Amino acid sequence: MSNATPPGWYPDPSGHPGMRWWDGTVWTQHVGPPPAQSQATRPRLRDEVPTDTVWVWLLVLQPVLAVLLQFAYQPHLQFRTVGPERFPTVDPTSLYTAGYFVVQVGGLVLYGAAVVLAWLDHRELRRRGVVRPFSWPWAFLSAIVYVIGRFVVVRKVAPGRPTWPLWTYLAVFVLSTVVGIVHGLALFRQLLP
Repeated sequence: MSNATPPGWYPDPSGHPGMRWWDGTVWTQHVGPPPAQSQATRPRLRDEVPTDTVWVWLLVLQPVLAVLLQFAYQPHLQFRTVGPERFPTVDPTSLYTAGYFVVQVGGLVLYGAAVVLAWLDHRELRRRGVVRPFSWPWAFLSAIVYVIGRFVVVRKVAPGRPTWPLWTYLAVFVLSTVVGIVHGLALFRQLLP
């Protein structure tokens, strides 16, 4: 068994920058660029620099507003009959009330506010020294995606810091989902005979 160096690209032994091909016995004339540098790691934040911003807290508590907003829609469904067979159907005027439109427009406003809050939070993290904070456009997909991604980055630059906004968001999100399901079931029960 020999200890010969296998063929491959190695740092140029002449001291020039780049790589040179070793064929297993001799250096060849084939040269290549130096290996690509990996992306630099994010520098750690000083301990006195806070990572929680007012913007992330507003984003975290936003689902509470969504829960409150859904109670603006309290339809009292009315039925009417249509056609010669007198088929019963829901009267559309009992569905599409002012509360319905308040919920629809309010949902769009909350969605837009989530994106703006993510942008403000991203900007504040950069101002505080976080290199390459989690990209704020992820909030277009969902605020929860931004919040989770944000704390993945924050844990890298400030390990050991509490992540209360993340856990608060998850708790508020779960609670608002449960309340939304219960409210939706209550509305659905009105459709049953």
